[in-house]
Amino acid sequence: MSPPPDRPEPGEYAAAATIPPPDPPVRVPLRFEDWITVLTIGTLAVITMANVIVRYLTDESFAWTEEISIFLLIVLTMSAGASAFVRNLHIRIELFADGGPTIRRRRLAILAHGITLAFFVILTILLGRMALDEYNWGDTSPAIGVPTWWYSMWLPVLSAAIALRIAGLLRRRLREPA
Repeated sequence: MSPPPDRPEPGEYAAAATIPPPDPPVRVPLRFEDWITVLTIGTLAVITMANVIVRYLTDESFAWTEEISIFLLIVLTMSAGASAFVRNLHIRIELFADGGPTIRRRRLAILAHGITLAFFVILTILLGRMALDEYNWGDTSPAIGVPTWWYSMWLPVLSAAIALRIAGLLRRRLREPA
């Protein structure tokens, strides 16, 4: 027995959910963030697998894997967060963000982009100061003993990249007709 004509076939929802929407028009392609995300996940998988194999065979573990993994998880979060924000896949309350008249949705989007931009600009400044402090103080990492600024210098760069992406979104949103 087939479902009524106004209802989709049983597998139709799943098929529609797997097709991602097209990327919005941006000057710098999102492939940059996508490749950073893919390479970071791949590196995390290799490091973790190597640590598991060594731990299984020798009952010891690489001390450096946790340190590198924490850094890579932060890179992963920031690169994936940037592309999710541009693709409008970030966490938001859809009842407010997607409901109501068009002018209300536009104003809420501008407000959200503005607040998020301010956050990432401030975060970039603070992360830059943190990296500079780590450089000046000569802090070293506990496991490997390398300067911690080697890790933290990338955080303001990634945060600034997210801020630039959000600034582009805000600019496009402000230029579109009301």
